[in-house]
Amino acid sequence: MDKAALINKYWTDIYFHLHYHHKEKVTHQMIRILQLVDKKTNAGINEVGSSLKVSHNTASEHVKRIIERGYLFKKRDTLDERKVILCLTDLGKEVLHRNTGLDEEKLNGILSELNPEEKGTVELALKLLSERAKKCTSS
Repeated sequence: MDKAALINKYWTDIYFHLHYHHKEKVTHQMIRILQLVDKKTNAGINEVGSSLKVSHNTASEHVKRIIERGYLFKKRDTLDERKVILCLTDLGKEVLHRNTGLDEEKLNGILSELNPEEKGTVELALKLLSERAKKCTSS
């Protein structure tokens, strides 16, 4: 197994065992849109469409449903009043965290079992991967 496949296996094992139990029914596409809004500055409908590889109208319908659920809201760009920016609500942030993050209680339990050097190694490795991933041009 090559390194990328091995790291991917480790990541999926970690997520499988440490994810939160999901409370709300959300689609994979909804989560991808919430992630895009969270990670990309000034994301709007065009960015959603490009990211999902769907038409502007389809992206707009997806966003409309997410707004109706109270996970997103729209605001005007302060530099260009014609542009609408999507923002996460507090509820949207919670839903995104519960559907993409690790259960911090479980994670803290594991971290408490590691010695300081192991904790530092884990943190440094994930920090390096995170920093490099942010530079990756494909999404």
